[in-house]
Amino acid sequence: MQLVRGLHNLLPLTQGCVATIGNFDGVHRGHQAILARLRERSIELGVPSCVVIFEPQPREFFAPDTAPARLTRLREKLELLAAQGVDRVLCLAFNRRLRELSADEFVRQVLVEGLRIKHLEVGDDFRFGAGRSGDFDFLVQAGVQQGFSVEAALTVELDGERISSTRVRQALQAGELELAERLLGRPYALAGRVLHGQKLARQLGTPTANVQLKRRKPPLRGVFLVSALHEGHRFHGVANIGQRPTVAGDGSPHLEVHLLEFAGDLYGQRLTVEFHHKLRDEQRFASLEALKTAIDADVAAARAYWLGQPLD
Repeated sequence: MQLVRGLHNLLPLTQGCVATIGNFDGVHRGHQAILARLRERSIELGVPSCVVIFEPQPREFFAPDTAPARLTRLREKLELLAAQGVDRVLCLAFNRRLRELSADEFVRQVLVEGLRIKHLEVGDDFRFGAGRSGDFDFLVQAGVQQGFSVEAALTVELDGERISSTRVRQALQAGELELAERLLGRPYALAGRVLHGQKLARQLGTPTANVQLKRRKPPLRGVFLVSALHEGHRFHGVANIGQRPTVAGDGSPHLEVHLLEFAGDLYGQRLTVEFHHKLRDEQRFASLEALKTAIDADVAAARAYWLGQPLD
């Protein structure tokens, strides 16, 4: 899959494409349905498929303090899009200049001159351009004038409700990991490099891998039963994600993972952590001894949960 950062890097490309536009946060089953139809149109028209995304996401630009927690960082999103067979991703910097583009200018600069688009898949509630002046009907009319077709993106429902990134986020916040997995079509996961930490868990008898979150605001908090993917192998374990209220820290979120059947050095290596079941909320303990007792109980619960489930 080709990643193109910015319109200026599209200029040497001469092929047209079929495209869709959106945040694609989480690349959930609703997104996957859109991408499947995009692949079909790509084959029909004999041109590459392209997903247009924005960094930062628009709500992060307009209201960084109140924007919802991301389900996926850019790297994770790109990996998921590649797995869905996307040919090209155009990543546009969402800044003042892009915000001030009129709907007409967005169509001309991005879709026509930039992508040389042949077909567009987009939600019928999609709004774009300065003041959100452009909508689905505007795109249909622009397509007639500029020679590209426009089709309303598919809506996918689960249990009678639309699948959306917001719904996935709500399921994770509520600790409903099984529902989140059904919405995503896979277990929810976070990935990052293992960093050196305070090594307090090692002193308490339960060594953990401290997975870098890069200042992200995670969409879930608490203690979870997890599995971790490393170099093609899967290890079961238990993880805490949160601010570690019992231990004085910097106030930023941390992801610490204890692997049940692993012995080795993970420092500097990338670990993907899948969340399967919530054990409890994160809580403050009166002493390190009380914290150790709780951690031991969490590990025992993890061993009981995974008992009889073979490792890959």
